[in-house]
Amino acid sequence: MNTQPMRFALFGNTYQAKKSAHVVRLLTLLKNRGAEVYINREFHQFLTQEQHLDIQVAGVFDDNDFDADMVLSMGGDGTFLKAASHVGNKNIPILGINTGRLGFLADVSPEEMEETFEDIYNHNYKVEDRSVLQAFSNGQPLKGNPFGLNEIAILKRDSSSMITIHTSINGSYLTTYQADGLVIATPTGSTAYSLSVGGPVIVPHSNTIAITPVAPHSLNVRPIVINDDWEITLDVESRSHNFLVAIDGRSETCREGSRLTIRKADYQIKVVKRPNHIFFHTLRNKMMWGADGRG
Repeated sequence: MNTQPMRFALFGNTYQAKKSAHVVRLLTLLKNRGAEVYINREFHQFLTQEQHLDIQVAGVFDDNDFDADMVLSMGGDGTFLKAASHVGNKNIPILGINTGRLGFLADVSPEEMEETFEDIYNHNYKVEDRSVLQAFSNGQPLKGNPFGLNEIAILKRDSSSMITIHTSINGSYLTTYQADGLVIATPTGSTAYSLSVGGPVIVPHSNTIAITPVAPHSLNVRPIVINDDWEITLDVESRSHNFLVAIDGRSETCREGSRLTIRKADYQIKVVKRPNHIFFHTLRNKMMWGADGRG
């Protein structure tokens, strides 16, 4: 029986010069399995021109101009988010190989690569569907990619005074936040920026969205968790007449008076997980969750 070779599309972190040996190991490992590997141009240039590595791949691609059976992200969670933004609605599962500190999305260590691909070729892995948020603006259209796997944040643009964010859910007024910003996060993003501003940890697949203010002026506002099929509308006022919209870390300026609508996108991102990788285990290891440091 003539089976097609598996096709992989590879994205990577272009700042981790010391970690490029892992890439060579990965490519060797896949070559030995007869896989076809296509590599993102930016990462390819980094490896060949800056790292002077001799990289043999089936092809090089730009942005989202690729097709594959699986996408590989080599780096941390930031690299994974970048890969996810290029995968978009292609429905291709993404495996995150972590070359930095343990991540929630990139949670396979380089030491586990051999056994991980053994599992993949034996179809012994899980694919988790993760919801994505989408932002719409009725003022100027958003220039960048409006889809966020982690969060969509509305932030003040400079060190000036706070911004005022009139917030409605499904057309019903919720509250007006006076704050440095507002973070609207998926469960996937609940352990990222949202957590650092006091948002709750939300387990994957709970079909919710967390809304958490950044440095609110009023101490009696708290994070709120809502259904992910509800629609959030934000009207923003700012003394500097503009504000930032940051989607998974990609930020752009919006003019005051722009009404933003945020809702769940009509596609999901598929995350490849090994059978033994448990969310709570990562939570304990990455965040020292529940560890008593008083000893």
